[in-house]
Amino acid sequence: MNIILLGPPGAGKGTQARILVDDRAMEQLSTGDMLRAARTSGTEMGKIVADVMDRGDLVTDEIVIGLIRERLQGEDPAGGYIFDGFPRTLAQADALGALLQETGKTLDAAVEMQVDDEVLVQRILGRAEEAKAAGQPVRADDNEDSLRIRLMAYYKQTSPLIGYYHAKGKLRPVDGLGEIDEVAGAIKGALG
Repeated sequence: MNIILLGPPGAGKGTQARILVDDRAMEQLSTGDMLRAARTSGTEMGKIVADVMDRGDLVTDEIVIGLIRERLQGEDPAGGYIFDGFPRTLAQADALGALLQETGKTLDAAVEMQVDDEVLVQRILGRAEEAKAAGQPVRADDNEDSLRIRLMAYYKQTSPLIGYYHAKGKLRPVDGLGEIDEVAGAIKGALG
């Protein structure tokens, strides 16, 4: 089974992906993780990624698709793939569809983790405060202004994917604001 996790920043996509990895032997393809790994790899692609990220720019679709293509051409995990953080735009969704077709794979579902923005902002800010109090690292962009900018970017670029995958019959909406186990149960039910 190959799925996409959709939802705004901080909705819990990474947490739910880890649960799916453990429960279903799926592999999480987190573009953020892939880009961070490429950045420190010392390869030519890694140098390009580092330069783009250091400037604060977004990496190009071609770079991200290239990283995903490399992984999809390897040995498939038993449970399939979870795309986390990709696609973010309609163009990326089209590119992913073409890439899946090229590699003989299909997309089974796009799980939309629905959340209330204000609750989400408070959740992330609370999580950042707890981490800080415990002496743990906090993301530099886990502050209210940055969160609102990230949410606006999500709604401008990524939310159109909800209609895109709905039209393809792949959208599976779930309430993303419950406890971790409740959300995991909702996703399990949505995937069957």
